[in-house]
Amino acid sequence: MNGKQMKTPGPDHPITIAKNPARVVVRLAGKTVADTREALALHEASYPAVQYIPRKDVDMSLLERTGHTSHCPYKGDANYYSIPLGGDRSVNAVWTYETPPPAVAQIKNYLAFYPDRVDEIAERPD
Repeated sequence: MNGKQMKTPGPDHPITIAKNPARVVVRLAGKTVADTREALALHEASYPAVQYIPRKDVDMSLLERTGHTSHCPYKGDANYYSIPLGGDRSVNAVWTYETPPPAVAQIKNYLAFYPDRVDEIAERPD
C-alpha cells in the first residue's frame, strides 16, 4: 500500500461485507451501467452501506479510467473511473480497490458508484 498507514477493522471501526440478496441496478442517462444479483453490501462504521458490484456485471465500455486515486487506511488504494455519458457530474463516479488488504479481500474485482453521480442505484427484490 505504498507505505501509507493501514489499519485493521475492529470494534471501534467495524467493516462487514455480505452478499446483497437483491438485484442491484445502476442507471445513468437512460443506460444500464450495471445489473447484478451478486452485489456485496459493505457496511463500514456508521457510514451508509455501499454496494460493490462485480466487474463482470458492469458495462465497462461506458466507463473511462482516470488517474484519480485515494487511500483508505482500512481498504487500501482506490482507483477511479468516470462515466462520460453523465458529463461533469459523473467524473470519478466509480471506484475500485484492486489490491485490498485481507480483511476486505472480498471486494477485489468489484466496483462501487457514488449515488449522487449516477441517476439511480436501485435494489430490487429478486
